[in-house]
Amino acid sequence: MGGPAYQTRIRFPIALASPSCLVFKQPRVVLSENLGEKVTSIGFKKVPRRSILQLMVFAPIFATANTILAAPMQEMNEPDVVRTLKLPSGVRIQEIVEGKGREASEGDLVEINYVCRRSNGYFVHSTVDKFSGESAPVILSLDDKQIIKGLKEVLIGMKAGGKRRALIPPSVGYISENLAPVPEEFGPRRSLLSHAKEPLIFEVQLLKVL
Repeated sequence: MGGPAYQTRIRFPIALASPSCLVFKQPRVVLSENLGEKVTSIGFKKVPRRSILQLMVFAPIFATANTILAAPMQEMNEPDVVRTLKLPSGVRIQEIVEGKGREASEGDLVEINYVCRRSNGYFVHSTVDKFSGESAPVILSLDDKQIIKGLKEVLIGMKAGGKRRALIPPSVGYISENLAPVPEEFGPRRSLLSHAKEPLIFEVQLLKVL
């Protein structure tokens, strides 16, 4: 009633002594000795164990990479370029934050916070405590006889709420120990004046124009 039973003969190479890994290759057709019919025999070939281990390691990485590359990329906005303005005196100014309050003019009294550093970034003095963040603003008169000329040039034209960073050369810096701003404490005062003959970086925040 039923058709003849077919048998499939699978030939394993004798040299396949250790179970490294088996990979199918192209099937080939052979004749069964018993049935005289065409049946499919599946052959195998030996693959180095190292290749299989590498495939097992890199397969998850490739799958993750495909997922990342398929996801839409988020748009990234480039930061604004901070431009540097060089004044005839040699002072270089960068506008960090543009204020929206009253503009400072020569002769005005202004209230500011500042950080002073050497040109190599070494900290010298600040009205803002580095650890607590508390500030002790100073009030200055925009007058050449009371304030260092370079800082006066930085503050004139600023608006309240603004912030600027400036490199002030010694020729318009502390040419006199009586020029502000100078710390009242002996240690910070001595530290600041010891660098009076080199360029100094001031980062200034204009709080109020009085």
